[in-house]
Amino acid sequence: MRCACALLVVLVGSSALAQDIRIGVFSLFHPSELTVGSGSGNAVVARADQQSLILDSGSLSHRIMIRAENSVIEIRSGSQLLLTHEVTFTSRTGGPVEFVLSVPGKIARRYRGRLCVSNVSSELVPVVTMDLETAVASVVAAETIGKEPPAALQAQAVATRSYFLAGKGRHRDFDFCDTTHCQFLRSPPAPKAPAFEATAATRGLVLKFRSQAFAAMYTRSCSGRTRTPADVGLAPGNYPYYPVECLYCRRHPNRWHTRISSPDAAKLRPSDEPSRLKATRTLGWDSIPSNDFTMRQEGAQALLDGVGQGHGIGLCQSGARAMAEHGANFREILAHYYPNTEVVAQP
Repeated sequence: MRCACALLVVLVGSSALAQDIRIGVFSLFHPSELTVGSGSGNAVVARADQQSLILDSGSLSHRIMIRAENSVIEIRSGSQLLLTHEVTFTSRTGGPVEFVLSVPGKIARRYRGRLCVSNVSSELVPVVTMDLETAVASVVAAETIGKEPPAALQAQAVATRSYFLAGKGRHRDFDFCDTTHCQFLRSPPAPKAPAFEATAATRGLVLKFRSQAFAAMYTRSCSGRTRTPADVGLAPGNYPYYPVECLYCRRHPNRWHTRISSPDAAKLRPSDEPSRLKATRTLGWDSIPSNDFTMRQEGAQALLDGVGQGHGIGLCQSGARAMAEHGANFREILAHYYPNTEVVAQP
């Protein structure tokens, strides 16, 4: 089912279409209930089947509750009730609005954009349509630790924007998810926050290879040398990801050790990212930090000794931080980790 907020994007013109990103959120929670609250006292309007509910600072109820009931959606605000198959949340004029979305008792996040919620097999599917630059700043804030120099954050912003512009197609009902399957995304940073300023400083800049933008991959920490997709069992894309030396990770390797059961280890192989991802879906995303490891049996368990965090492809965030601390600018960082590319202003 295609959310109505996607149609809103189409109606406002092709330039807006190119600059809006549709992100599926909270999919890991498989929610049957959601709540929507006003983000900063502004009015949030819920629209469904030509009916509407308005939530503002003067409302008796401070939130709208959404529940999946068989094939429909039940929407409550105070004593008001709507039954529908799909609901959108916008400003009074139908534009983006600040709101807080939550899975009761589990997670709550603030967003700015247009929210669409549909019912798919008795599960609520929330999709936030937001401006590209808001999405970039939100990812930069989520993907970094907050202590990076400006140049490292700027390099991350360009890589993130490139991924958004060239990496669509991994999901059917939206452009991207908010997990590391695509790019980790949290609430947008405040103005003047480092992630916001890095995004603003690089606004519109993307990475291109042979005049074509590509979905730039990046990793938390490599093992001292970055890898190609083929090195770790992934399909090649339209950029070859030349391996490059990463002096910081070579001198300061991020070593890790873990134990898993022999049955869990049976289909796990070193330098095989698909098998690592499959294992972590069961064991937890932090259970096997990278695909660069050795494995040995000890009784009913397998002991893994590894190095690095992530798949090891593209920009190394640890190495980028070190380069920035030693005076490199964001273009020099990007040129190092993505050889033979250019940073171009997207028209």
